[in-house]
Amino acid sequence: ELPAARPLGDDTEDVSLDFGAEEELRLRKARIRHPLATFFHLFFRVSAIVTYLFCDWFSKSFVACFVTILLLLSFDFWSVKNVTGRLLVGLRWWNQIDEDGKSHWVFEAKKVSTNVAASTEVEARIFWLGLIICPIIWTLFFFSTLFSLKLKWLALVIAGISLQTANLYGYIHCKLGGQKSISQVTSRLLSQQMFQRVSVLITTNIICKTYSHF
Repeated sequence: ELPAARPLGDDTEDVSLDFGAEEELRLRKARIRHPLATFFHLFFRVSAIVTYLFCDWFSKSFVACFVTILLLLSFDFWSVKNVTGRLLVGLRWWNQIDEDGKSHWVFEAKKVSTNVAASTEVEARIFWLGLIICPIIWTLFFFSTLFSLKLKWLALVIAGISLQTANLYGYIHCKLGGQKSISQVTSRLLSQQMFQRVSVLITTNIICKTYSHF
């Protein structure tokens, strides 16, 4: 005589299938995996904009405001290019010189798994929003300085546009695979670098002229 068949429920009633819920909870908690990098990605650029708008409240010295904003823009450029882009979205771009002394721009995108990408969705959104919106704001400042004839701020606004647009341009090429058009990118970024140098020269002249009035 064959043994009686066990009910199907006996084989599964002690098996836990909550792995999906645990994984979802873990990813939800890990959405902002780099809170410090996320903070500083926005801190320097937002601080530069706020200081530019309300610098008269902080100090009556044009030179002090000018230098403070320029330092904030420089810190922002360095941190976004070297730290936050790599941590928040797995992208980076840089310039290297080969043995022949030729300059090459390199754009890199890190390949990540689906789970890691899902856990950094919020970080990526913050990264790209900050990267795109702030250069637009500085462009609006450029037109406002022209229309209001506040030409003493023009060099600073141009420096802000140049530094933040350079990061935006580099990361867009990282995202879209800019290595296919490396020669075009090199020429454009070199022209941007020359533009930044001219902006620095203009800035230096303005500071010197301002000091000469004291």
